[in-house]
Amino acid sequence: MIWANKGAADGLGKKLEDIVGLHCYTLWHGRTEPCDPCPVLDSFSTGRPAGLVVTTPDGRTWDLRTIPLLDDRGDAATVIEVGRDITEHRRLEAQYLQAQKMEAIGHLAGGVAHDFNNILSAIIGYGHLTLMNMREDDPLRLNIENILEASDRAAYLTQELLLFGRKQVTERKPLDLNDVLLKVKKFLLRVIGADVEFETFPFSSPLPILADSHQLEQVLMNLATNARDAMPKGGTFTVATEQVALGADFCSAHGYGKPGAYALLTASDTGKGMNEETCKRIFEPFFTTKEVGKGTGLGLAVVYGIIKRHEGFINVYSEPNKGTRFKIYLPLVAREPREGVAMQADDMPARGTETILLAEDDPSLRQLAKTVLTTFGYSVLEANDGKDAVEKFIANRDRIQLLLFDLVMPKMNGKEAFDEVRKINACIKAVFVSGYAEDALDKDSLPEHDVLFIQKPVTPIDLLRKVRELLDR
Repeated sequence: MIWANKGAADGLGKKLEDIVGLHCYTLWHGRTEPCDPCPVLDSFSTGRPAGLVVTTPDGRTWDLRTIPLLDDRGDAATVIEVGRDITEHRRLEAQYLQAQKMEAIGHLAGGVAHDFNNILSAIIGYGHLTLMNMREDDPLRLNIENILEASDRAAYLTQELLLFGRKQVTERKPLDLNDVLLKVKKFLLRVIGADVEFETFPFSSPLPILADSHQLEQVLMNLATNARDAMPKGGTFTVATEQVALGADFCSAHGYGKPGAYALLTASDTGKGMNEETCKRIFEPFFTTKEVGKGTGLGLAVVYGIIKRHEGFINVYSEPNKGTRFKIYLPLVAREPREGVAMQADDMPARGTETILLAEDDPSLRQLAKTVLTTFGYSVLEANDGKDAVEKFIANRDRIQLLLFDLVMPKMNGKEAFDEVRKINACIKAVFVSGYAEDALDKDSLPEHDVLFIQKPVTPIDLLRKVRELLDR
């Protein structure tokens, strides 16, 4: 080298006078001979500009460009080499490509879950209808209950896909974290299997939080699944809840959170554990240590996303062969959860006599909804798409008290049909049903007191409660 600028010297951590006269391959690559390939040698031999992207021993990525300066005979007498550190550029480029990939996968996941929810709605709906008409001592009742439990597990899977694809809204309500644990305990016992001991230690007092109970159940299910896989020869899975107060020192040391009172949920196992490098990556989407076909890598990414949406945070502590412990912090709220909600869940909904306009393009789901509603006294007018629904409303406007619309339908979607009906009757009430929460629905444009949204799959009892709730407002 016969000349270098300050940037070259700074990049090497040396002074200019210390690098002039030395070879570039020695300084940058620690070699005793020219690199192969080498853009400088290419320009000397060809008399033309050259370029190359290389990685230096310190892990940096460089874009090298060379420009030959020709003598009177047209030969390269000197070559100018310009090196640009593109490490950060490449990192951002990789992140952008990953973001695009994740966006596409998210759309795919949302679409698959949406279609699968339609299938589950029919299975769950007809299963519950069958149970409602069976005697308590019917020997076939257990078979139906097992079918519904399997359907619930499938519904959890679609919720996971929707959460990953960000196609599901979080419906947070005041509830007790201990109640969530109690409700999901029976299901977790089935997830972890008979060879794993399951222990729960709920806090002695209520832990009121603002949360979506279904999504917290999803968190517990995913943690239980991971614990089971970490203990193939058996072990102990423990879930405990408690109340903690976090100070400014804790938040400062961990770099997140706000000082205050929190509900702490701790899930621990006695499994094979993880090393520090794995612990750093477990919340990354599609990162998994399981064999091909035994894990999607979505479980803990979904857990992380749910906790963040609940304004909480999650820690993991693990060492190889010493088990794993997850700690989840959720902000406590001042108000207590409403009492009596759990007891009301088993009550049969009130019957009705109103006329409902039902619009659903899936024939099996339309027939299911009609059967459920007519069984409880309602009159039902059917439409097979949004356009048909508007026409049916115009012809029966004086009879209809409620719209029950699927959101995604051919010719005219549910929201568009609703807008057309509103031009005729501005006070009409509506219940929207969809496979996921963002199907063509602009919630900000809807009057809250006249509209309800239900996400599939929905049980007949839940559907009837929602319909009755809206009609009684």
